Amino acid sequence: MPDSTSDIPQLPVVVIGAGPVGLAAAAHLTERGLTPLVLEAGDRVGAAIRDWGHTRLFSPWRYDVDAAAARLLSGSGWTAPDPEALPTGAELVEQYLEPLAAVLVGRIRTGARVVAVSRAGMDKTRTANRSRTPFLVRVQHADGTCTDVRASAVIDASGTWPTPNPLGRAGLPAPGEAEAVAARRVTAPLPDVTGRDRDRFAGRHVLVVGAGHSAANTLLELGALAEQEPGTRLSWAVRSADVTRVYGGEDRDELAARGALGTRLRHLVESGVIEVHTSCTITGFSTHDDGLTVRAATPAGEQQLAVDLLVPATGFRPDLAMLAELRLDLDPAVDAPRQLGPLIDPEFHSCGSVAPHGERMLAHPEAGFYIVGMKSYGRAPTFLMATGYEQVRSVAAALAGDREAADDVQLVLPETGVCSTDLGGSCDVPAPRSADDSAAEQGCCAPQAAEEPAGACCSTPQPVSLGRAPLPLLSSSCC
Repeated sequence: MPDSTSDIPQLPVVVIGAGPVGLAAAAHLTERGLTPLVLEAGDRVGAAIRDWGHTRLFSPWRYDVDAAAARLLSGSGWTAPDPEALPTGAELVEQYLEPLAAVLVGRIRTGARVVAVSRAGMDKTRTANRSRTPFLVRVQHADGTCTDVRASAVIDASGTWPTPNPLGRAGLPAPGEAEAVAARRVTAPLPDVTGRDRDRFAGRHVLVVGAGHSAANTLLELGALAEQEPGTRLSWAVRSADVTRVYGGEDRDELAARGALGTRLRHLVESGVIEVHTSCTITGFSTHDDGLTVRAATPAGEQQLAVDLLVPATGFRPDLAMLAELRLDLDPAVDAPRQLGPLIDPEFHSCGSVAPHGERMLAHPEAGFYIVGMKSYGRAPTFLMATGYEQVRSVAAALAGDREAADDVQLVLPETGVCSTDLGGSCDVPAPRSADDSAAEQGCCAPQAAEEPAGACCSTPQPVSLGRAPLPLLSSSCC
């Protein structure tokens, strides 16, 4: 029989993950009079961000602090950073997340990895009294032991950093990929090229694979290293036919640092510092004592490229294994909540904005369970931290019974200066999905083709919403 429901209101709301969105959720729940319990797999808050702490965000501090978190911090003697300064990941942790965690003391458990979420006393198949039965959250501790925590609701803000996409085609690891990783020929995403990892890259031939902000940041750091270290050679492989979309809006971007990222990258490519390989799909790896051979399918046939190191920048995907006993409703293409999926699917809608969305759009058949933050985007890229802050504000309001506030979702994001859709749809409404997936797999090593149009471009930026002040911003690529 399922556990008694009489004590559900007294149970905590479990928040999985102590990153910016997870701690913002805890702040909003606290402000609403609810009791959060944040479970963090790492040994400290912001564990994932610490891995790329050397990387500077392209959004200034005025965009990087959640409103409820700021209100909570205001009574602790916290001094807000310069609103126009651009923090690194490490500074985001040290100057914001750690002080916020100190205010939430007693509500955060570190070294607590959530390995499963279910309902107390019932599995996925049981329906009777399901919504009135507490959640059961299984937690694995650093010593390997497990305990169960009962919760009134669960907010999964665990992100996607631990599960990068594989490098091979068809969404699968390429043959030899595991061996290349084990031999340390494939690095972690966003390595500290000019810092702690400098000696690993200096004087080497490095291949960066991917076409997002993570790739751009790594290539820029490698470009700086190449100026200082003779013999450092840079290659960049992408599946698309050209790389112009990676440059973004440049001087049209409302975030100057984000626009400058694309401009600097374009200059490195045009000057020949970076050798670009387009229409390139990796089909396999061969690891040697002196390097790595990358095999790839291209329009010209199979090609091979010999490199010393490969940096993956192919994005991330959600780990859904721990949610196997819950009733989820996910978009079949991107693994986001079903209603959100069509708005963010990059194959059809790659605008820098997303329609305002909150608790209703994030809800699943499993009442009281929500996926928020970067994980809510599933496999889709370009998640913005501002989006996550508005998500958890709405979810906390709904859990507190304030339906009006939960439904009042508004989101204003700085425009990228470019808006494109693969099918030429409008900036505000994604084009309908096509049943033809034949173009999904494009080819790493063909010479760069002549530049082609980056897609339908908006001449006038389209605001997502009017009303609230702009919210904090952070790309899913962490920069």
